[in-house]
Amino acid sequence: MTVAGPHASLSRTAIAMLALAAGVAIATGYALQPSLSAMAGDFGVPAARMATLASVTMLGYLTGLALLVPLVDRFDPRTLIPAQMSVLAMLLACASLSSTPLALDVCFLLVGAATTVAAQCSAVVGKHADPQRRGGAMGIVSGGISAGILLSRFVGGALSQWCGWRGALLALAGCVALAAVGSGVLVPGDRPEGRSGHAATIGAIPRLLRDSAALRRRTCAGMLWFFAFNLVWVGLAIRLAEPPYNMGAAAIGAYSLAGVLGLGVTRVAGKLTDRFGDRVVIGGGLAVAALATLLLGVALGHPGWLGIGLALFDAGCFAAQVANQARVVAIQPAWAGALNAAYLTLYYAAGAGGAVAAGMLVERIGWGAMMLVAAGSVTAAAWVAAAPARVGATGEPTSAG
Repeated sequence: MTVAGPHASLSRTAIAMLALAAGVAIATGYALQPSLSAMAGDFGVPAARMATLASVTMLGYLTGLALLVPLVDRFDPRTLIPAQMSVLAMLLACASLSSTPLALDVCFLLVGAATTVAAQCSAVVGKHADPQRRGGAMGIVSGGISAGILLSRFVGGALSQWCGWRGALLALAGCVALAAVGSGVLVPGDRPEGRSGHAATIGAIPRLLRDSAALRRRTCAGMLWFFAFNLVWVGLAIRLAEPPYNMGAAAIGAYSLAGVLGLGVTRVAGKLTDRFGDRVVIGGGLAVAALATLLLGVALGHPGWLGIGLALFDAGCFAAQVANQARVVAIQPAWAGALNAAYLTLYYAAGAGGAVAAGMLVERIGWGAMMLVAAGSVTAAAWVAAAPARVGATGEPTSAG
């Protein structure tokens, strides 16, 4: 595939709009989680039955990362982003009409796939931003995504309490539709020339992984720290629900507010990446995250220290993610969609593995030992990210197909 001349530049307004669209889209995948019990009561099924909603949403998201994010390399972003946002809005509206849990699961499988428009927004910014300011621009979008995830449960819970979970879905659909209109107006057009078919675009993903040592290294590093990220957060939720803490869902969820620090870090990390390089930011962020896991290992029972440890851990991981993803896109900006798809699919798969591992390790080895495992995983990620490329290894593939 060849790409038309210079890409259309992105204004600050367009970048802000893409960050807003990404945050609104990603929030829809998490917003109903506080309402699972109410939904179960509405359908007349046990609450445990509705827990599958989170699993099918994540399955849809992983599928969308592999199949939909590469579309950024084929279509004009002014068409692609509003189109997928519009589809997401329609799916949310359809989900509000679900008459059975199975129908809702099917809708949210598709909703999960459509929420990958957030990753498309990030890829569009990586492709079109000024190379000297790419890190800062992607940091703004990452901040939007982080805000969407962080605030989604609070907003979704409030909407469900006010107008029911079906009304909450319709309200979310309306917000997504407004974001679709805004992105259609503010995102510049840039139609690639000589576009290959979708199968060829998807096929570029394994070729990019094969040909680029830099992509493999960056992906491996991201997988290691996102494994640790989910190990910490899922393990914490399990441990705090058990004796002697016996916390309820609301109290456990309140600890997620520690992630507010990470929202400010994303933009700063992007600017520091542009100025000092990604290795410095990744190394610094992961050093903070590794030390934070050691603090977390002894902080249970001390809410203040636990909150500080979580805030530092999130901030370190968020900073590393912004710098790492900016470098991934920079490997070959014309293939930003395929590169983002390759990186994020494996990244989230590793995160799912961390969530599964947390359930096993917190019971078998205890919280403190599990935090040592997390610290080891983060340290390994820092080592992989900092390792110099081998002599003769290609960091940038000359062709994706």
